[in-house]
Amino acid sequence: MNATFRIWRGDKRGGEFRDYTTEVSEGMVVLDAVNQIQATQANDLACRWNCKAGKCGSCSAEVNGMPKLMCMTRMSELPLDRPITVEPMKAFPVLKDLITDVSWNFRVKKKIKKFKPRPPDALDGTWRMQQQDIDRVQEFRKCIECFLCQDVCHVLRDHQMHEQFIGPRFLIYVAALEMHPLDTENRIDELRNTQGIGYCNITKCCTKVCPESIEITDNGIIPLKERVVDEFYDPFGWFWRWLKKRESRTEMRDSTQMKPES
Repeated sequence: MNATFRIWRGDKRGGEFRDYTTEVSEGMVVLDAVNQIQATQANDLACRWNCKAGKCGSCSAEVNGMPKLMCMTRMSELPLDRPITVEPMKAFPVLKDLITDVSWNFRVKKKIKKFKPRPPDALDGTWRMQQQDIDRVQEFRKCIECFLCQDVCHVLRDHQMHEQFIGPRFLIYVAALEMHPLDTENRIDELRNTQGIGYCNITKCCTKVCPESIEITDNGIIPLKERVVDEFYDPFGWFWRWLKKRESRTEMRDSTQMKPES
């Protein structure tokens, strides 16, 4: 049977939707249809893709207004009685047609404090860790960086707050580091002051679009928010840290007074 695709054509200067009708068959995905249109009707249609297996994250776009991987969106899941809209992600600048400039994401990643392991705790230079601690962060490592979660996030998509907010993908990246049993770095101050975790209102839209089914909100962002609250807003935490600093200053003073004169 035939299906009509309403595909956005243009670049950073502007563009418009154009309709293309093509034949679809059983088992096809949206990427198949777009490639077929490119081959037969619009040779200059720009579309980014690589693996066609839902693992490279390259073919991210918006299908009928929903951020999706085109290679994982089956035609059988879409209503064919009306045009199927395919457009570029709205959270990032358009380069051409369905391709957006996602380089901002890589610049954000470079600014995050890197993994800093504690010294080995065994004579052979290795570490000992609990399996449950390993399992906790392993989920976050499944991310394929398709940036669909970034695209659906209203802070980036609607408010364009790229300078104030790093987005769910990189909150998950920070969570993978912060919750790693070997990591000794502290990223809580950056989460609050420069990475904008407070802008996330945990609507879970990022979790809903994740092709790897990562529980971005429940397992990553909410625990990070709790750590920020404990560090900056918990009065008991304030008192405890003040008490520890006071004890440390007292010990240093006593140690200095006990040193013999040379």
